[in-house]
Amino acid sequence: MGQKASDKKTDRLREHARQVSELLVREYTTEYRCYLNHENAWQLLFATILSAQCTDARVNIVTADLFVKYPSIEAFATAELEELEEDIKPTGFYHNKAKNIIACAKMLLEVHGGQVPDTIEELTRLPGVGRKTANVIRGNIYHQPSIVVDTHVKRISKKLGFTKQEDPEKIEFELMELLPEDYWILYNIHIIQLGRTICTARSPKCGECFLKEVCPSCEKK
Repeated sequence: MGQKASDKKTDRLREHARQVSELLVREYTTEYRCYLNHENAWQLLFATILSAQCTDARVNIVTADLFVKYPSIEAFATAELEELEEDIKPTGFYHNKAKNIIACAKMLLEVHGGQVPDTIEELTRLPGVGRKTANVIRGNIYHQPSIVVDTHVKRISKKLGFTKQEDPEKIEFELMELLPEDYWILYNIHIIQLGRTICTARSPKCGECFLKEVCPSCEKK
């Protein structure tokens, strides 16, 4: 009995997720977009490490000069720690980020022949790389179905009723159960757009939102 009730609840959530995804696609199209500027896999990897607790816009400002000064993985691997800290200081948490980027660059050269790996297991073994960063690489570089749980995805997925979890990894797996696999990459792109323009953290514009009829958290006015 309990199992059947659980199955029915999951089916209802999947139908809800289908409705939401269709509305998001209708509004934002199926165009793939990465908000971090990059020209190759390792640039996106380091930019994503820098993006922790920092806006993409600020990271893009920093990397515009950073990737000129350090034009290769080798350049980052041999960078002076204190100098790199100063270079990335505007992104915050620069001590750990600089240390991780140098260590990550060295590991890419020593273990992976200068190539950014494409599996979740290999990516998350790199210094400073968690599932979020790994999934950014898998989705944007290797086009593997993946869900990136950033602050927007965590917050808005809870508002949409997709999850009650706090742990990003648990949220990731719950969303994988609910959303169509061919929509996983787009979900992050769409939710970031929604979170920056309409469903903002401080003052969501529920009355203007195209999801208001299907969002359980919508403040009907």
